[in-house]
Amino acid sequence: MSETRAILPADVVLRPVFPAGINLTKSSESWVPHLYNDAAKYCTIGYGHLVKLAPCDGAEPPQFLKGLTEPEGSDLLVHDMGTSQYAVMQAVRAPLTDGQFAALCDFTFNVGSSNLVHSTLLQVVNSKDLERIPSQFRRWVMAGGKPWPGLKQRREREIDLFFQGISIPRGLPAPGEDLSPVDIRKGQ
Repeated sequence: MSETRAILPADVVLRPVFPAGINLTKSSESWVPHLYNDAAKYCTIGYGHLVKLAPCDGAEPPQFLKGLTEPEGSDLLVHDMGTSQYAVMQAVRAPLTDGQFAALCDFTFNVGSSNLVHSTLLQVVNSKDLERIPSQFRRWVMAGGKPWPGLKQRREREIDLFFQGISIPRGLPAPGEDLSPVDIRKGQ
């Protein structure tokens, strides 16, 4: 799910999401050429393009009522990812590999920029505490008050991409660390 597209400052050059990251988002969102309600019950089309923060009801913009072609959906996804790219560029202070940047962009595309900014995951990334990152990704598996297998799978693919070329740390969570599941609609 994407948020309403923010207007980026004219002088901003977005760091590109490399192809493995775009492919992760495409496979996680799946291709649906017609309007549908996503796991959070938001009206969506294509590769997770948010049409509105409410269920589909037939009152959507005319260009979506007829459906999309796959090339139109791909173009829309690349456009929609800009908000996530900008959010990650603004929020993350630690240096990121291409895989780490792409994983965080996919995460942000799914849960929203505000949820990234207020997440423990962001705090852990910025503190470069790699051992805590997998467990923080794994918290974001609920939508509408219930766990979703697709969100669990997506988080695992994000972890794999984040640690691409690096061993995934197998450390234990910090004592007292909150590992409770998080609903993507509500955030932390």
